[in-house]
Amino acid sequence: MEKNYALGFIETFGLVSVLEAADAMCKAADVELIGYENVASGLISVVVRGDVGAVKAAVEAGIKEASKVGKIYSSLVIARPHADIQKIIARYSLDY
Repeated sequence: MEKNYALGFIETFGLVSVLEAADAMCKAADVELIGYENVASGLISVVVRGDVGAVKAAVEAGIKEASKVGKIYSSLVIARPHADIQKIIARYSLDY
């Protein structure tokens, strides 16, 4: 895992707002879409990774765009996450 690696998360209500967040995040910065999770009762979280600056920019852009179509419940950027965090993130990874 590289030194400037980060994870970014946005939790919204509904599919439309999480898609808007994910689209904005991927367009705003050089980040990789890791996956999503339908948490409960319509709450959906999206996860991206990349270098710290890119992830911060992506999360900010995602919040801005998704809030135009839905409610943002939470967001988070974890810079240099502990290696064990990958055990949780792996569960939400998209397999194409």
